[in-house]
Amino acid sequence: MFAKILIANRGEIACRVMRTARRLAIRTVAVHSEADRDALHVAEADEAYAIGPAPARESYLNIERLIAAAKASGAEAIHPGYGFLSENADFAEACAAAGLVFIGPPPAAIRAMGSKSAAKALMGRAGVPLVPGYHGAEQGEVQLAAEAAAIGYPVLIKASAGGGGKGMRIVEREADFAAALAAAKREARSAFGDDTVLIEKYLTRPRHIEMQVFADARGQCIHLFERDCSVQRRHQKVVEEAPAPGMDPERRRAMGAAAVAAARAVGYVGAGTVEFIAEGGQFFFMEMNTRLQVEHPVTEMVTGIDLVEWQLRIAAGEPLPLRQDEVAISGHAIEARIYAEDPARDFLPATGRLQHLRAPAESAEIRVETGVRAGDAIGIHYDPMIAKLVAHGVDRAAALRRLQAALAAYEVMGLATNLDFLARLAAHPDFAAGAVDTGFIARHRAILCGPPPPASEDVLAAAALALLLDEAAAARAEAARSADPYSPWHRRDGWRLNGDTYQDLAFAEGEARRAVRVHYGREAYRLEIGGRSIAARAERSPDGSLRLDLDGVRSNLRVLRQGGAFCVLKAGRTYTLRHIDPLAPRDVAEAASGQLAAPMSGRIIQVFAAAGNAVRRGQPLLVIEAMKMEHTISAPADGIVERIGYAVGDLVEEGAELLALAPHDAAAKEAAGGGGDRP
Repeated sequence: MFAKILIANRGEIACRVMRTARRLAIRTVAVHSEADRDALHVAEADEAYAIGPAPARESYLNIERLIAAAKASGAEAIHPGYGFLSENADFAEACAAAGLVFIGPPPAAIRAMGSKSAAKALMGRAGVPLVPGYHGAEQGEVQLAAEAAAIGYPVLIKASAGGGGKGMRIVEREADFAAALAAAKREARSAFGDDTVLIEKYLTRPRHIEMQVFADARGQCIHLFERDCSVQRRHQKVVEEAPAPGMDPERRRAMGAAAVAAARAVGYVGAGTVEFIAEGGQFFFMEMNTRLQVEHPVTEMVTGIDLVEWQLRIAAGEPLPLRQDEVAISGHAIEARIYAEDPARDFLPATGRLQHLRAPAESAEIRVETGVRAGDAIGIHYDPMIAKLVAHGVDRAAALRRLQAALAAYEVMGLATNLDFLARLAAHPDFAAGAVDTGFIARHRAILCGPPPPASEDVLAAAALALLLDEAAAARAEAARSADPYSPWHRRDGWRLNGDTYQDLAFAEGEARRAVRVHYGREAYRLEIGGRSIAARAERSPDGSLRLDLDGVRSNLRVLRQGGAFCVLKAGRTYTLRHIDPLAPRDVAEAASGQLAAPMSGRIIQVFAAAGNAVRRGQPLLVIEAMKMEHTISAPADGIVERIGYAVGDLVEEGAELLALAPHDAAAKEAAGGGGDRP
C-alpha cells in the first residue's frame, strides 16, 4: 500500500479521499489555488502545495504544476478525484512518466471512453444496446441538421468530450436546431476544448440508471449494482439513490452484465460507472465515466464497501477484494446535493460567504460530505456545491424519512441555496412513490421552485421576539457602559407617558409588509399579529435556538440574524424576514427599470447588441459564464440599447449593471428634441 498520495482536486472530494487515506494510515498531500489557500481540504491534509491562480486552467488543470508538487512532496501516487483531470489520459500518462501511480484506469481506457462518439461505436461492437443517433466525425451544421431530421425530433445534442450537462441541448423542433447547436458547441469548446458533438433521439420520459463497476489488473471485473440518477436540473444530477426504485432482479442482471461487458471491452482497471438511459422495458448505453462519481456514497451505504479504499488497493496492485456473488445490497440510500444556487431563478449559481453553516449530526445512517466551513466563500471559479447529504434506511421509505429530517436540520445563511427546493422534492408524493424520470423537476417546477408560503404567525412571532431579545441585550450593554446606567433613556420597553406600553414592529417578507404590535408586560409580551393576540415568552437556548412559549404552546425554532434580516428555520423551510427600521437612513434608490443587472458573478463570453440597437422582448443580449455554465441575458421588454457596460472577457459581480435599455417611445422623444410634435 502507498505511504503518501497527492490528491489532485479540491473541495468535498479531496476531503472524502483524505478520510479513507487517514483510516488506512496513508499521508495526504493537498494542492490549492490562490483562492483555496485557506480551504478545508488544505487544512485537513498532512501537507499542501500552492499550484497557481484561481482560474482552474492555471492551477487544478495545470499538469506540470501537479506533477511537480507530487515529486516535491514525495508522494507515490496521485488520486484525481472527479472533474478537473480525472478523465484526462494525458495526465495519466504524465503521472506514469514521472514514476507516479495514477489512481484510475489506464490511459487507453480513458481515451476509449473519452469521446462519446467513439465510445458508442465501441459499445455497439461489444453488443451493448445504444440509443438511436449520429456519432460520426462530420460536424458541419448542414450534416448535423440532416442527421437530426433523420433521427426525428425531439433530439439531444451532446458534447462528445464532456459530461455534467455541459454542451448539452434538447431541441424540440427543426427551427431551433441551429441556435441550439451553436450554443452547445460554444459551451463544449469552453468546458472541454473540443466542440465535437453527437446527436441522439431524445427519449421523453427516460430514467437515468448507472452501474458501478470495478476491475483489477488481473482481469477480474464485477459490478456493485445500480444507482438511479433521474432527478436532474440543467442535465445535472441533484438526487441519487441506490437501489433504483422498481428495479427487478432480471433487469439488474442484464444491466450489470452490459456494464461489465463495457468495462472489459476497454481493458478497464479501477472504479468506473457505466451510464444507461432506460424507458419502458428497454435500456441503452449513454457513456462511461472513467472515474469515481459524485454519487458514489449511496453505493457505499448499501454495500458497506469503501470505494476509495478499493481504488487505492487496486492501484497498488492488489486483486479485487470480493467476487460478484459476495456483494449484496443492504437497505436503501438517497443522496441530495446541496448547492449554492437559486431554484426560483432557473437554478442560477449563487456566490457569497457562508455566514452560518450547521450540518445535521452524522451517524451510521446519515452522512455529510463537504469541503466548506462556516465563513468560507463560494466564488465564481469552481462548482457551487456546499455538501452531499446521504441518508440510509432499511428500505426506501425509511431512508426518505431520514433524509427529510436531515434536510430540516441543515442550516445555511449568507447566500441562496437549494435546501428548500430539496425539502419540497423529498416531500413530493410522486418522489415518495418512486415515480421519477429525467423530466421530474421540469414537470413539477411550480411546486418545487415556486415562492414559499407566507410566514405563519408563530414564525413572525419568532422573528419579532428574537429582535426584542437582541434589543434588550443591547440596551443592557449600553447602560452598563454609560455614566448613568439607571437612566430611563436606556429603556426599550415602548414606555409612553399616560399610555399603553407598546411598540410597533414591521418586517418585509419579499414584497409583502408584515406588522407586529408588541405590548410589554411584567413577565411576558402580548403580540398582535394579523388580528390575533398572542401571549408570548422567549429565551435563547445554549445552542442558539429560540425557546418559544406562544399561548402556552412551547417549541424551539432556530432564528439566525444577519444585519436586519432574520432567518427562521421551521420544518425544513427557511423564512427570511427583514426588519424595517423607521429610524434607519433610506436605502439608495433601486436601479432604474431600464437597467439590467448581472444575476450572478461571472465572465462575459458573448455580447449580441451594441449601443443604439433596437431590441425586442426576449431577444438575447449577452451571455455570462459562471460555474462552467452559460446563462443568456435577454431583453425584458422592447427598447433601445443606451449603453453596454462590459465587453467579452470582462468579469462582472452579481448585481452589476450590464446594460441600460430605453423604451422605444423615450428614444423617439429624445430624437425629436424633447417629445414635441415634429414641424
